[in-house]
Amino acid sequence: MEGVIVVDHPLVQHKLTLIRDKTRSTKSFRELLSEIGMLICYEVTRDLPLTKVEVETPLATMMSPRIAGKKLVFAPILRAGLTFAEGMLDLVPAARVAHIGLYREPQTFSAVEYYFKAPTDLGERLVIVVSPVLATGNTAIAAVDRLKEQGAKQIRCVCLICAPQGIDNLHGVHPDVRVWTAAIDDGLDEHAFIVPGLGDAGDRAYGTK
Repeated sequence: MEGVIVVDHPLVQHKLTLIRDKTRSTKSFRELLSEIGMLICYEVTRDLPLTKVEVETPLATMMSPRIAGKKLVFAPILRAGLTFAEGMLDLVPAARVAHIGLYREPQTFSAVEYYFKAPTDLGERLVIVVSPVLATGNTAIAAVDRLKEQGAKQIRCVCLICAPQGIDNLHGVHPDVRVWTAAIDDGLDEHAFIVPGLGDAGDRAYGTK
């Protein structure tokens, strides 16, 4: 699909299969979610601009590449987005974090915001929205809406799995936001859960069901 990058690295696909298993423990689910987050982070940051800086090694002085500009902002959608982002923060520990609290209203599937806190200079940074699933796309759209309201201009979205409907809905409102994911599943059931999917990522990550 246009505007979507499916990360087909064997380690990502292997860990995705493990995390889909309904018998996976809460501890193992969180660990895998964090590990996949780190692996996908390699791909979503692949084209970051570099600049040359002078470095003195034990043997010589040289010009060596370093990431240019201000640090990234990871914007996890609470709850399960936090665990997903932990792996990314292990890889980019200097990144800023914007927290976006959204939940899906069970009858209408619309996104309801209950918390938002972000750096004040979003317009000068690459912002990566982090959510384990992109189902209807409503929460992702609401998150991007808020980030753009706060000045964000460069936004990317990272999801573990997506439904085609969610991708279409997100790109219908925000065509400029590219999506990185490990899989595009078949679709949604009557409760707007991704099928075959992996269940409720928040409940599975924190043992609340």
